[in-house]
Amino acid sequence: DQTIRFAVGDCSLANVLIAATAKGVCAVLLGDDPDELIDDLVARFPNATLVGADAGFEDTVSKVIAIVESPGHAELPLDVKGTVFQQRVWQALGKIPPGQTATYSEIARAIGSPQSARAVAGACAANPVAVLIPCHRVVRKGGELSGYRWGVDRKRKLLAREAKSAGPTSKA
Repeated sequence: DQTIRFAVGDCSLANVLIAATAKGVCAVLLGDDPDELIDDLVARFPNATLVGADAGFEDTVSKVIAIVESPGHAELPLDVKGTVFQQRVWQALGKIPPGQTATYSEIARAIGSPQSARAVAGACAANPVAVLIPCHRVVRKGGELSGYRWGVDRKRKLLAREAKSAGPTSKA
């Protein structure tokens, strides 16, 4: 049984729920309804003791919101669980620079599993920490936006924000 501290706040994209164990951030969830975000957290961690944020948690919350507002390379400790395949995908996503994108097929090749583009998409959908593991930087062949667990409109906004801050050298 583990303890997870959490808080729900606001950012430019939506409500954001941020949760962390003693090891690191375990969930960053985006949505329009705070109650749904809390229900999602409970479903993801049914055996955890959930504790509403205290003053000591505010620093983590403000760091995560800053990354959502200005995605970049800020490093926060993560405590994310996933299959070996998901972990490989998530590590590869972390190597995509802000302002750039990669296709599902490119990620599949990068992890040495060139036939697994659909499984890469599944790993992106299973990502429990929106923006911190940048699954929003993965697009279809040709650069078109595909599904995003937190909504395609949010994906579009994140990519536009990153492209603007990355400057003219970014590729799409």
